Amino acid sequence: MPAETNSGNSASQSFTVNRSQNGQRLDIFLAQNDSTLSRSQVKRAIEEGDVLVNGTSPKAGQRLKEGDIIILRRKPAREPVAVPQEIPLSIIYEDAAVIVVNKQAGMVVHPAPGSYDQTLVNALLFHCRDLSGIGGVLRPGIVHRLDKGTSGLLVAAKSDAAHRILAAQFASHDQVYKTYRALVWGDVKGNHGEIILPVGRHPGDRKKMSTKSRRGRDALTLWTVRERYGVATLLDVEIKTGRTHQIRVHLADRGYPVVGDTVYGNAAKINTVRDAALKARIRSLNRQALHAARLSFLHPASGERVFFTAEMPEDMAGLCQALREAAPAEKMKK
Repeated sequence: MPAETNSGNSASQSFTVNRSQNGQRLDIFLAQNDSTLSRSQVKRAIEEGDVLVNGTSPKAGQRLKEGDIIILRRKPAREPVAVPQEIPLSIIYEDAAVIVVNKQAGMVVHPAPGSYDQTLVNALLFHCRDLSGIGGVLRPGIVHRLDKGTSGLLVAAKSDAAHRILAAQFASHDQVYKTYRALVWGDVKGNHGEIILPVGRHPGDRKKMSTKSRRGRDALTLWTVRERYGVATLLDVEIKTGRTHQIRVHLADRGYPVVGDTVYGNAAKINTVRDAALKARIRSLNRQALHAARLSFLHPASGERVFFTAEMPEDMAGLCQALREAAPAEKMKK
């Protein structure tokens, strides 16, 4: 266990390298010995001079020796505030109460450690200037989220009243309808089905979710086959609950991980593709093939049901077309 001391507004931790850790890289050592730090946070701490090895400033890749003493100084946590930034938005609908956008893949929804700017919230603050304040300084207007690598429809609240009403709808699970397009590995058995499995924090990896969590919450996912390509299948997926990573976790558990998912996917699945050009196309996706295609809710001002749709972006649509064209040949090679 590390020793911990406090000095003024900062705290320091002291670690001593034991025999089994001899030769380990400094950045790996710190990430493994402090579960609150990611590798990127460790690297930043080293670069900013907040780590000492035997009293001197090290490099991230320094190899440690038994008996080395590492000091990690923790700076007081800063209180970040989301600021408006002029970032292009694909706006599907907007009025005085809500704004519905088609989020591009690769965009983080709200500021968080490691992503304090260039998020959807930063873009919304520049465009709207009047988002609901209920989500706090980092999540104004945000009532639901999409993963960074997921594209598609998201609604944000522009007033506190709208935020409360929308949040209640999302919490009830029976007033909001969300349908996703998911391109998954394999030829899915059956034409439709449901997955009823609890989802919670992974028991061995705090950054992942799992159906084997000790504190999982009930989750329901409905799926329907939209198109088959032999090595992959395009699904329409409706979620009746909004657990973190629910679709990705549920489909992976059933043996059909989302194409491009580096967290819950199976890297060996790419080997089922024989065509070299198609294989390269799949590898170039650079995100999970998941798109929020349809969204419906009761408008917080009028009470009327509203419906919104967003076509798959070019990266997913183009990949599906390539799979469609290659499907007969791929089936023959199996």
